[in-house]
Amino acid sequence: MWMVIVVCVAVVVAVLVLSLMTLNKGYGYKQTIDPLPDDRENEEDDDNNKSQGHNGGNR
Repeated sequence: MWMVIVVCVAVVVAVLVLSLMTLNKGYGYKQTIDPLPDDRENEEDDDNNKSQGHNGGNR
């Protein structure tokens, strides 16, 4: 009977330790985002589309 209790406590402790390790690793992850596109590039693309006769996909 004592052996079952010891095994159960060991499993609970192992799950707790692994859960805490996973949480710490998740909180330590550095989130990054893509930089915003340059406004000049967008303006040039718009100018090129206008000069080529593109009107936003309406045909």
